[in-house]
Amino acid sequence: MNVQVLQHASFEGIGNMVDWLSARSASVQYSYMFSDPRLPRPTGLDLVIAMGGPMSVNDEERFPWLGAEKNFLREAMDSGVAVLGVCLGAQLIARVLGARVYRNATKEIGWFAVDAVDAAQDSFCFPQNFTAFHWHGETFDLPAGAVRLARTQACENQAFQVGRKIIGLQFHLEVTGDSVHEMVDHGEREVAQGGALVQTREAICAPAPGSFAAIRTLMHRVLDYLTRDAGRSSADGGSF
Repeated sequence: MNVQVLQHASFEGIGNMVDWLSARSASVQYSYMFSDPRLPRPTGLDLVIAMGGPMSVNDEERFPWLGAEKNFLREAMDSGVAVLGVCLGAQLIARVLGARVYRNATKEIGWFAVDAVDAAQDSFCFPQNFTAFHWHGETFDLPAGAVRLARTQACENQAFQVGRKIIGLQFHLEVTGDSVHEMVDHGEREVAQGGALVQTREAICAPAPGSFAAIRTLMHRVLDYLTRDAGRSSADGGSF
């Protein structure tokens, strides 16, 4: 399996996805957009993972590489490559597909409940209620042809799917204990400013027992779903 990771900040890596990729002996290449924003052609790729970041998808004047990244994502999706977007990555997918990305009414930073939305039978199915990690101040309209998969009270579009191979997640299922600490270290000022849905550093870094294990399981389920047609055996005993 050939995988391309688009990373937008040094402190927002793929977290627990490393385990899933390693178990499948995936060949993983990284485009570090924050330092060396070179992008390959999507030819031969099985999966693209577009991660989060502190910038806006609308900041092309400040970050000119955003335009090239949008073109890359468009070409990958048009070519039938499986694409997963997380936070900023989900917003990039939405924007590429013609949807508006804009400031949400309130920031969500911390561990908050998410509600699944009933979708078509062949769409990815989240648990009816689950808790995920959030760190975002912007949101997006649902792209044309997309299926909403999850929502929160503060943000209507928390997850969506387009076709069989494109999923965008506004929330973070990939984080680990170490990566959350790193995110808080870099976003300490934003946490300190507070807000109705901004948790304290202590609450963010020490969630309820089992939180990291639960989102790891769910993150791996999403990856299994996106790559189910890759024609290989799953390390967990299933098949695609």
